[in-house]
Amino acid sequence: MRSKIKKIEPGSSDETPLYQQMADNLRRLILDGEVSVGEALPSERKLIELTGTSRVTIRKAIDQLIAEGLLFRRQGSGTYIAEPIEQSGEELTGFTADAKHRGEMPSSLWLVRAVAAPTEDEAKHLRIGLSDQVARLGRVRVSDGEPLAIEHAVVPIALLPDPDSVKESLYEILRKNGNHPISGTQKLCAALATPTEAGLLSIAENSEILRIERNTFLADGTPVEYTRSAYRGDKYAFVTELHPNRES
Repeated sequence: MRSKIKKIEPGSSDETPLYQQMADNLRRLILDGEVSVGEALPSERKLIELTGTSRVTIRKAIDQLIAEGLLFRRQGSGTYIAEPIEQSGEELTGFTADAKHRGEMPSSLWLVRAVAAPTEDEAKHLRIGLSDQVARLGRVRVSDGEPLAIEHAVVPIALLPDPDSVKESLYEILRKNGNHPISGTQKLCAALATPTEAGLLSIAENSEILRIERNTFLADGTPVEYTRSAYRGDKYAFVTELHPNRES
């Protein structure tokens, strides 16, 4: 770690505040994988010696990355590189169940929960007409008080007649209605957070995010949901198990 610390030293000709330069440089080290999960940062005293900056500058930079979830403090021990949440890319589960499985407390900040007409794209994915209606559910997904994802789900009104019945888990309500999906497809791509997304997720504009598009189905192939989400790239790593094909 100490051999890499020079990379976070702020530049004297840069007009950006010193603490912000240090935070940006350290963030880049973490996201590029140049430092390992669980690795400890040098002490504040050592960081002062290595970077030539003040204690206030170092603390502000570290506090910013702790707020972003990239670092965490261990009382009486030091500051460490935080481990991202590893999410299976194979299991059909929702945010609420995943958070509870990790021993965390999920919650939501609702953006919209209403009955509306579908867009052309939504109608195509759900195989319904433009004159049909959908339950539209938009919210920021939060775990242990930290915003982790923005989720926009649409479900045919025939499968979810009362959008207000969804408090936390959409899948729980669908199960109660007898419409729980049993299969689905999911597409992931890397992107940069828009100003609106950054504000909702409490991250810097243009931070890395994962855009996820999910379609789920009943046993007879009827579409249940079409969901588009934006997950924090600094907090999530999606893991998929690989199997050899018959030709390997």
